[in-house]
Amino acid sequence: MVMCLLCLLSAPSLVAARSYGLEATAVADGVWVVEGTTENFSPANGGNIVNTGFIETDAGVVVIDTGPSRRYGEALRALIARHSDQPVTHVLLTHHHPDHVFGNQAFPEHTLYMLPRGRELLARDGPAFAENMYRLVGDWMRGTELVVPPNTLSPGVLTVGTRRLRLMAFAGHTGSDLVVLDESSGVLFASDLVFYNRALTTPQTPGLARWAEELQQLRTLPFRVLVPGHGPVSDGGAALAQMADYLSWLDRALTQAARRGLSRSEVMQMAIPERFAAVAGRRYELIRTTTHLYPGYEKAALELLASPEATPGGQ
Repeated sequence: MVMCLLCLLSAPSLVAARSYGLEATAVADGVWVVEGTTENFSPANGGNIVNTGFIETDAGVVVIDTGPSRRYGEALRALIARHSDQPVTHVLLTHHHPDHVFGNQAFPEHTLYMLPRGRELLARDGPAFAENMYRLVGDWMRGTELVVPPNTLSPGVLTVGTRRLRLMAFAGHTGSDLVVLDESSGVLFASDLVFYNRALTTPQTPGLARWAEELQQLRTLPFRVLVPGHGPVSDGGAALAQMADYLSWLDRALTQAARRGLSRSEVMQMAIPERFAAVAGRRYELIRTTTHLYPGYEKAALELLASPEATPGGQ
């Protein structure tokens, strides 16, 4: 029985099934994107639901995020080697969510960089994230261990060879979100501040209003191509419009639901506008968001009800 099991595990079809099969798409001269699916984590996709990327310079390659597992990181590094003979000098990690950083092992530690708060969050939440990822995608995570980057980043311009990379620190998605604009090509790696045709995730957001404000800041940047954290690459117009619309609807819907006194189960089942029909995972993420954020909306509604302004005759 054991021998038969070993034979099955070594079968070519099963080995192939555990290969990410990563491909890179050139979105500008010397800039590639590796686009993931808009699905949820599952054993079928191995956690490959994220967009990663890399930029070739005359002084080395800059990588944007490392993916959900050691196996993904190794596949990404091999893919980079197929497109450039330059060494990887910088790996810029946009935030601490596991689909963006659990491929860190595949790269030399001295190349790993992250915003200071992002490093703190990864050190704090990483072990729990790892446990959850093993549960969600199984064998894809084999050999994956948490690696917290030894290097920190500061907002400003990072010059690598002739490339000028503008590094910006935001907070709307997780409390520490790096956005990278390659000034040479006009490619904006917007990280998970932008989800396109994929419902946004909210476990660590400091608030949807803050996120919406930062999204408006992105609109002012001089980019030509926008790479969202999840979803297809575009010129940015449709992606930013959809994201802003979805954020506005979600914030307004949760506010109104709390003021009406709806239960969490009722909120989880409320209608989602038809204009978001192309947004994958919308019901699933609404359920999660209700768990994460709705208690805060309920508290705000109660405080409003108790305020003097809300009391008849109040001064």
